Amino acid sequence: DIDECRTIPEACRGDMMCVNQNGGYLCIPRTNPVYRGPYSNPYSNPYSGPYPAAAPPLSAPNYPTISRPLICRFGYQMDESNQCVDVDECATDSHQCNPTQICINTEGGYTCSCTDGYWLLEGQCLDIDECRYGYCQQLCANVPGSYSCTCNPGFTLNEDGRSCQDVNECATENPCVQTCVNTYGSFICRCDPGYELEDDGVHCSDMDECSFSEFLCQHECVNQPGTYFCSCPPGYILLDDNRSCQDINECEHRNHTCNLQQTCYNLQGGFKCIDPIRCEEPYLRISDNRCMCPAENPGCRDQPFTILYRDMDVVSGRSVPADIFQMQATTRYPGAYYIFQIKSGNEGREFYMRQTGPISATLVMTRPIKGPRDIQLDLEMITVNTVINFRGSSVIRLRIYVSQYPF
Repeated sequence: DIDECRTIPEACRGDMMCVNQNGGYLCIPRTNPVYRGPYSNPYSNPYSGPYPAAAPPLSAPNYPTISRPLICRFGYQMDESNQCVDVDECATDSHQCNPTQICINTEGGYTCSCTDGYWLLEGQCLDIDECRYGYCQQLCANVPGSYSCTCNPGFTLNEDGRSCQDVNECATENPCVQTCVNTYGSFICRCDPGYELEDDGVHCSDMDECSFSEFLCQHECVNQPGTYFCSCPPGYILLDDNRSCQDINECEHRNHTCNLQQTCYNLQGGFKCIDPIRCEEPYLRISDNRCMCPAENPGCRDQPFTILYRDMDVVSGRSVPADIFQMQATTRYPGAYYIFQIKSGNEGREFYMRQTGPISATLVMTRPIKGPRDIQLDLEMITVNTVINFRGSSVIRLRIYVSQYPF
């Protein structure tokens, strides 16, 4: 409110005094006995000197008095008790607020304002777009006079109605079949070792490790839920690496079925019970593995002088060429030379003899042989002596046992 009585020089002239009102002012006579405002004579120079002594009271003259009505300031009205009370312009609908505004009563007046969610612009209440000013942390929907906040999937709205908090799906619903890992706004499922996550991202299926590679196990891979293990065939044990197989020496551990007359011969994955050799006529047995045909016997003229029995084993599918056996003359006579050859048993052409020196030769396997299979080769060494015109031979009867497996 502007106080015109102070700002306007001589707002009231003559015998009138200025009375400020809310939104204006009044000029009333100074002799008004009813109203005495604070500005009875605001622009006069009152006497400030000493006052004379009070005169003795005189009898007041009996003049007739004129009663004047009480005047209230603007914004006030007289009540039944002749008191000035505030006028509620909002209740009496005597305000000048715009229909889009709300009226707020004040002492001696009123103000026009807007409800929450609106602001006053050029006399009009316009909606405030709270979403434009980032009232919500994530999703915001503006409505007239207000707004509402929502959260993205995986979040929940806090009590303040604006901020969002991550939902721990693993603690609430745990949609994963095996292991759930909470992430900000979402979750991921993981599978235990030996399982793989399916396309739905939730379920786990067993991983067939045996289908990945044929080299996981030396013999056989057995798949199980979440894992696998290697197994070995009978006659083998699994080593500490859990993939390799090692032969069990049944002969050494006496875990065989050979009788006392037989000899136990260990093979890869098994064993052989070898009967004592029987030398056929005209041969004579001179040791456990040797037969000799006496020179004085006429039946020995065209027969090898000795037959020596040897046993060996090889694994199935062994890589070739491979040197598997060596033979040589035990003595050398002057003027003699030696010829080595396979006399019998090589019908499949899997072997040949390679002479490696004047008195030695090596048996070479030229084709891979699949087991189990038993092969008997007669390896002959022919001695030729031109000095004394001598020709004779000796035979090694080599029995080869091919195992069933390549290890």
